[in-house]
Amino acid sequence: MASLSEAREQPARQLWDQVNGVHAGMLGISGLDMHMQPMAPHADPTTNTIWFYTKTDADIVRAIKPGSRAHFCVIGKDHDYHACLSGAIEVRPDPSKIEEYWSSMVAAWYDGGKKDPKLTMLSLHVDDAEIWVSTGSTLKFGWEIAKANLDDDKMPDVGVKRHLQFA
Repeated sequence: MASLSEAREQPARQLWDQVNGVHAGMLGISGLDMHMQPMAPHADPTTNTIWFYTKTDADIVRAIKPGSRAHFCVIGKDHDYHACLSGAIEVRPDPSKIEEYWSSMVAAWYDGGKKDPKLTMLSLHVDDAEIWVSTGSTLKFGWEIAKANLDDDKMPDVGVKRHLQFA
């Protein structure tokens, strides 16, 4: 369950933990008439970068041009955490990152393993994000709604929204 206090006090750490805790999120290239697609993230919080394995002949790879930007959306596994991250994206078949994040799950998609000629990686350097963290408790949610209905000037306190900027 996502912590409201962590969202207030350490939102960046919580963001990276959530990104690394999901099997997939939705990745899309900004400014194109192209749907977002599910991609498995491999986050490196030290560089504010998310890495994605993909194939060189994928539509998303062909859509990326120099200067392209992308959005990556994440919903936490308990559905009480939502985030939208954006930044510059590029095709970067970095051998050290291919090795670092390689797993049996990734290997299942590539016949030639780490040497598959179609294997490449995308690098999303995150410079901006928004998070929304909500209470996971139905009781607390109900209580906050009831309080807000009794006091016309009070909004329900059911979550935290934060905007994050990264270098």
